[in-house]
Amino acid sequence: MATIANSATRLSEMREHERSGPVLWTAAYTLWVRELVRFYRQKSRVVGVIASPLLFWVVIGSGFGDSFSSGAGAGHAAAGSSYLRFFFPGALVMIVLFTSIFSMMSLIQDRNEGFLLSVLPSPVSRAAIVLGKVMGGTTLAAVQGLMFLVFAPLVGVHGSVAGITFAIAATVLTAFALTSLGFAIAWKMDSPQAFHAIINLFLLPLWLLSGALFPVASASGWLRAIMLVNPLTYGMDALRTGLYPDARGMAQFGPGLSLVILAAFAAVVFLAAMMAVAKRTQKPAA
Repeated sequence: MATIANSATRLSEMREHERSGPVLWTAAYTLWVRELVRFYRQKSRVVGVIASPLLFWVVIGSGFGDSFSSGAGAGHAAAGSSYLRFFFPGALVMIVLFTSIFSMMSLIQDRNEGFLLSVLPSPVSRAAIVLGKVMGGTTLAAVQGLMFLVFAPLVGVHGSVAGITFAIAATVLTAFALTSLGFAIAWKMDSPQAFHAIINLFLLPLWLLSGALFPVASASGWLRAIMLVNPLTYGMDALRTGLYPDARGMAQFGPGLSLVILAAFAAVVFLAAMMAVAKRTQKPAA
């Protein structure tokens, strides 16, 4: 493809400026733009990323709202509406999860199509490869997730400027963390089938046990313990803090604690992505 060839050419032309800071950022910027262009050329991906969580939100939210209610008649309707409101941040994080994780499937495509074979032998810093790919996936995931906020008024979400700003920060940090995690996993995969298996085994349970479907406080003892060590739980809680600052029972941890834990998780998985690239590319001489 022309896009792949042009990107590989631009990265290879940086050979004589290997160690300069501007080159690192230029290489990262090139990969970032490439991720955006490739995603938005595939219209079906754009539609699917938004439509699937929207369907989950309406169907699961409406169904669970009635099952979680204990009243009858008008009480059921109120409970259904309340649960749609509770589940809204979970649907938003699902969009971020799907976009960030599946955008990193491009790593497997890049390896199979030969793009990585053109980039890795060049003196371009491995940090530029990780940074460009992760920032591309983060941008896509955050933008897609924030687009979902258009539906917030339908469930009575009318946050303050400070609250919405906090929610945006939580969304971007969550997108960065999940994209870095997707990169670290995809870098070690040789086929899309193996990547899908990891998603089904690990990443979807990560979302399910984040408080997206039910509050942490209502979970049983052992399940609650798992949810409390799940870093995505704190990303979900930070998002609820921003969207529902005055709603008791929505957010369960302090905003500072949630954001700090989420930021620490993002830093750890980004470092893991950097280490995965270094380990794969620095092989001992025969």
